Order: sequence, then C-alpha cells, then structure tokens
Amino acid sequence: MIKQQITQKQQQKLSPLQIQQIKMLELTGLEIEDRINRELEENPALEERTDAASEKQEEDSLSEFGQEDNISQEDMMLGDYRTEDDIPDYKLQQNYYTEKTTQEEIPYFESESFQEFLLNQLHFKNLSEKKMKIGEYLIGNIDENGYIRRRPEVIADDLLFQSGWEISIPVIQEVLHVIHEMDPPGVGAANLQECLLIQLKRKERTKIRTYAIQLLEHDFEAFSKRQYDKILRHLNIEEEVLKEIIKEITLLNPKPGNTWESDIVSKMTQIIPDFYVEAINGELVFSMQEQNIPELRVNKEYSNMLNYYSNTKEKQSPGKTEAFEFVKQKVDSAKWFIEAIKQRNTTLKKTMEAIVHIQRDFFLTGDESNLKPMILKDVSERCDYDKSTVSRVSNSKYVQTSFGIYPLKFFFSEAMVNEEGEEISTREIKAILKNCIEEEDKFKPRTDDLLVKELKTKGYDVARRTVAKYREQLNIPVARLRKEI
Repeated sequence: MIKQQITQKQQQKLSPLQIQQIKMLELTGLEIEDRINRELEENPALEERTDAASEKQEEDSLSEFGQEDNISQEDMMLGDYRTEDDIPDYKLQQNYYTEKTTQEEIPYFESESFQEFLLNQLHFKNLSEKKMKIGEYLIGNIDENGYIRRRPEVIADDLLFQSGWEISIPVIQEVLHVIHEMDPPGVGAANLQECLLIQLKRKERTKIRTYAIQLLEHDFEAFSKRQYDKILRHLNIEEEVLKEIIKEITLLNPKPGNTWESDIVSKMTQIIPDFYVEAINGELVFSMQEQNIPELRVNKEYSNMLNYYSNTKEKQSPGKTEAFEFVKQKVDSAKWFIEAIKQRNTTLKKTMEAIVHIQRDFFLTGDESNLKPMILKDVSERCDYDKSTVSRVSNSKYVQTSFGIYPLKFFFSEAMVNEEGEEISTREIKAILKNCIEEEDKFKPRTDDLLVKELKTKGYDVARRTVAKYREQLNIPVARLRKEI
C-alpha cells in the first residue's frame, strides 16, 4: 500500500569553497601554480597584487563593500572574505624555528617516455612500412623492465586479429632482432637469459666474455642457483676464471627498461619540493615553496562595479541586472579562490609543522634509526585536522632536508615494541637489518634465522617471517644468492 509520510534527517553538504580546498590540497607546487595561472586567465575579477599601496587601497575598498552590500545569510555561508592585514597570510613565508634561509631553485625538465625513446630509434631504421608497424606494435608490448614477454606466435595471432596481417614468425623475429640492436642494450628480450646474452654479444669479444656467453647459453640454471661447482666442471675452468666471468655478468643490466627510467627521471625530471627543512647549528628552519606563486586580489574595477550595481539595484534595468549577476559571480568566484589558496597553504603549513615536530630527531641528524613510529592519526591529532586531510597533504608532496629530498609518505611507519617496551619505527628495524646484512661475511652470509638472532641481540625481537618480509622490501636476496665464491 502506497502512503505518504514526513521524515526528518540530517545531511552534511560541502560548500563550493570547501570542495575547492579539498581538491587543492592534493595539488603539488607545480600543479597549484598552473591552477592559479588558469584561474587568472579565466576570471577577469582575479588579478595579481602589484604594490603595497594598491593592496591597502583594495582591502579598504573590499571592507567598505562588505559593509554596504546587503548579502544574504546563504551568500555568507563561505565566510567573511575580508582580511585584517595588508599582506595576505596565504602567502606563507613562515619559519619553523629561526630565520628563513634562501632556497635554491631546483630545475624541472620533462623527459620522454621509454616507449617514445624506443620509437624514435625505430623510425631511424631502414624498414618497410609493414615492418615498421610490426616494430611499433612490439615496442608497445615492452614492459617497464624492458622485456617483451609475449611469444612471437602469440604476437602473430594478435596482428592477424587486430590488423588482418598474416605475419610469419621469421619476420617477427627479424623485427625483434632490430629492436635488440637498440638502446638500452638488452631491450626487447624475452627473459633475463636472453637480455644478458644480447648485452654480452654486443660487446667486444674477449676470452672471459666468450666463457660468459657459454655459461649463459648452457649453464644459466646452474648460474641462477649459484651451483658453481657444476659450472667449473662443465666449462673446465679454474675458480679465478669463474670469478672474472661472474664479475663480467654482474656488470650487465638485468632490467634495461627500469634502469633507463630511473636514470632519465633522476637526471631530467627533478623534483621541486613543497617544503624545506634545514638543520642549522642544532636548530630547524622551516619554509614553504612559494617562489612562483603570485599574490592574488580581487580586481579593483570589478569590486567598484559590484559596489555601484549593489547601491543602485532598485533602479536597474533588466540588462543591468544581468551585468550585476555576472560581476557578482566573478567577484565571488575570485574571493572563493583566494580563500581556498589561503586555506590550502595554512593546512599544508600546519601539517608539515606537525610532521617536523614528531620527526625532529631525524630532521636534525638524517639518521633513519631516529625516525619515530608515525601514522596519520598522530599528525591529525597534533594539527587538529581530519586524517583524510593529512592523507591528501602527504600525497605527492616532497620536503627538501639537509640530507636529501624525501616524499612525505617516507615519514609514516607502523610501530613495533622492543624488549624494553619502547615503541620503535619499522623503518628503524629495516635500517638495522640492512646494516647487519652489509656487515656480514660475504662468504658465509646470514640466513633469516641467523638475522633473527642478530636482531634479538640488538634488542629487536622480530619473527622470522617479518625479517623475510623486510628483507624482500629492501630488495635483498636470500643468503644463498648473497654468497660470494
């Protein structure tokens, strides 16, 4: 039976300003610059500040307008836009402890992708149109490590299905060989064995490299399992020769795509930090990246027009009413945007100050063992923001310290308890574990069980499976594969 009934419920809605603030929190320094420049282009009521006199005059004008304009309660839901100071406080240059020092600008470059890098090489090859298309398709199937893991038979089926081309396996292999001749060496290999062989065969042939090629072609499985006695018997060589062969192989690149990306990114796409924290004479200096962020204000002509239209509202014609609505919308939008920028920088500043306070020892020393356990809740409680707000601030933001550049996520870690009942960061345990492995006897590396005992002697009671997990996260192989002959 259908019936009518009255219900009452509470519903929380975000204002336009709050939505802008949330979106802006996630933007990096470069992205916020782009966002401001785009807003300056799209909204004629928004402009950059120029001199102190005009700023004071503008604020007085806005203050008068705020008193004279009869704005409804709904219009004021976003808060009072007027500022009390001549200098806008969203233009933060706040120090954490002492005087702010001049920060050097880190250049930013945009690099081409790995596929673009390979395609540029391919287009210089003397290939027919069809082979060029096959090459482009093969490059599109190269993974992030630089491998083409799909078999030529499968690729032939794909080309037949997608393009209607009936391509023979030898033709595909011919194009694959062209890719194998490209840089970085080893790119386009089907697996690690082929990748290493491609690199060796491109080098000038020596006796050691000839042995290395024989080893990879016939004893690769024994090599991967470090069964060196089997290799010595099969190649009929001395142990010293085998050491030279292994040294030659270890100089090769097992992941050409991965290394190419890391090299290009580290050299060409440098990070512009959002924050700077420097340790100077036992004190910390904190500042924010704001070199290219302009100071904003509402355009004086638009504010005067709005003031005029507001005072003559009863005498306006339909055309002037439309003009009033247009000007009001642009001025309100400019005010909203200025307030959103102001709140964004205030939020970033308070959040970073909380992180610096919690991780003060690390920022002073750069020692990872001084990192304290810290989760979103710890920061949110200190800066009085919601955990989701802290998460947005931490995402894609970087801080430059006296010891290098770190993503903010680096400072977050879970806690463990040592034998003395003190909470310690999992990063501290990883640092100790890494140090234990670096100091071990390379001819008798410690197993995970021995690493557990070693950590226990240092006061860290960690389970074997936890040691194995941390070791894998540090990209450290098992003891058998760390052993040197």
